[in-house]
Amino acid sequence: MDNLDFGIVGNCRSAALISKEGSVDWCCLPEFDSPSVFGKLLDAQIGGSFSIRSCGNPEITQKYLESTNILITRFEQEDGIFELLDFMPRYKKDNGEYHSPPELVRYVRHISGAPKVVFEYDPKLEYAAGNTQTYAKKDFVVSLTETSRYDTLYLYTNISGDDLVQKKELVVDSDLYFVVSYHEKIQKPNLSTISLELDRTKVYWLDWSAKTPTFPIYNTQILRSALTLKLLSYDKSGAVLAAATTSLPETIGEVRNWDYRFCWIRDASMVISIVSRLGHRKMVQRYLQFIIDLIPDKDEKLQIMYGINKEKKLTEETLDHLAGYANSKPVRIGNAAYKQRQNDIYGILMDVIHTQIEGFQNEVENIEELWSITKGIVWVVAAHWQEPDKGIWEFRSEDRHFTFSKVLCWVAIDRAIKIAKKINKPHNVAKWTPLAQAIEEDILKNAWNDEVQAFTQSYGSKDLDASVLLMENYGFVDAKDPRFVKTVHAIERELCHEGLMFRYKNEDDFGLPSSSFTICTFWFINSLNKIGERDKAMAMFDTLLSYSNHLGLFSEDIDFSSKRLLGNFPQAYSHLALIETALNFSDTAPD
Repeated sequence: MDNLDFGIVGNCRSAALISKEGSVDWCCLPEFDSPSVFGKLLDAQIGGSFSIRSCGNPEITQKYLESTNILITRFEQEDGIFELLDFMPRYKKDNGEYHSPPELVRYVRHISGAPKVVFEYDPKLEYAAGNTQTYAKKDFVVSLTETSRYDTLYLYTNISGDDLVQKKELVVDSDLYFVVSYHEKIQKPNLSTISLELDRTKVYWLDWSAKTPTFPIYNTQILRSALTLKLLSYDKSGAVLAAATTSLPETIGEVRNWDYRFCWIRDASMVISIVSRLGHRKMVQRYLQFIIDLIPDKDEKLQIMYGINKEKKLTEETLDHLAGYANSKPVRIGNAAYKQRQNDIYGILMDVIHTQIEGFQNEVENIEELWSITKGIVWVVAAHWQEPDKGIWEFRSEDRHFTFSKVLCWVAIDRAIKIAKKINKPHNVAKWTPLAQAIEEDILKNAWNDEVQAFTQSYGSKDLDASVLLMENYGFVDAKDPRFVKTVHAIERELCHEGLMFRYKNEDDFGLPSSSFTICTFWFINSLNKIGERDKAMAMFDTLLSYSNHLGLFSEDIDFSSKRLLGNFPQAYSHLALIETALNFSDTAPD
């Protein structure tokens, strides 16, 4: 497969990627960041998958059941037709809690005829380390490994376990089911119980989608992106993942391969800001509780990222036995970036807190805890805003005075002042206002480059950076400010290539960037719209949307020439920016 032509299914506990041919090529159980049980995505030979091989010459099509995260892969061949419905169960139980077991359900719905197929069930536990053995038992098929680390996986089905393990040709002349479960089940499922699981999960997603507003333009794309962001949320803690995968390369054959199955404060806060605009308050509340839990004491230092269960140490290591996606090594798990200092996170988080208190003050739970966090963030920013950091792009070498980081430090203080006004704390307003002014003056003095006629990547630099486009988005400058307009045009000249955007073009720790960072193209389109070039922006937006995969999903990066999707997938960054840009087009639509 030369593109990321996968659908994602999940239940806010884990997720699986299903290829457009119906193969499960990535799935981690019992949770998002657990070792993979199907890892063909990262090694086509030994990674493991659960595929369907037709004995005919099928025409295969794939789509989501409308307004849900249930994926339908349809096989039409000379001897018959069947559909494969993939989902992870999720619905509300009678006690108000959610049923989200660590399992993947594959429901084969017979349509017509008697198509012949082979179900190739080949799990490889623990990232395919060691030797996974699969056996047919009386009530289930079990896979286990003991060579590196003990682990097991169970499969329940209404076909013969022996036939499945032996990969025998079978005839689909009735409905079938497969339940891939991390746990051995106390009660064996049957076709009736699985049909009920499907119906309940369908109702859950339809209900969730019905709570999402509709928009006059780009409604389909907004809803699919919103559903994807929901899939990347982890109910247990409130964390939001950057992506569902690890080590999908930014450029084929290069080493920019990172594990994104964690919660970056920046990425997650941006997601939550968008989700809040769509009215999904429960996600917002869970995330704010996640933040409160991370900062139990007033002097607790906020990291840039955490594990989905609030882990603070995310030790990075390589899995040398895996060939990597398209042979792009290394395959990494963990992420050393957790040690970095990135000053922008404070402003992005504060923006979320402010939005909630401003709009829903009487409904915000734990407002006193959030006020304590607000004061703590102000203290941190006041102490450190003048210091260099690693920046939004996580440069691993030298620290710099990045413009985006400075702007978001200003945002932190600006939003703290607004919160203080809202809850009637005039003393704090008076105390913090000079700090906001000082940061603003510093940015305007040092980030603007007369020679370049733009706000640049960092103080004293001539390099341009797409992240500075967010200066307007966060209210630091007005869209009509000549300096911002000039910056947008300078960035277009320097960073726009083949209708897509570089993050930056200066050399970093790994050389020169060679692929387009998808969120940056959305940022640029949004900026064009803001400065009054709506028609040009919308045309560029429509073109960018055409580069999604067949299901409307985006990864982190896009190859400039081939338009191949690259990087981890699906990417929360890309989808939140898609929604934001589409919403802004809706807001500025002519009457």
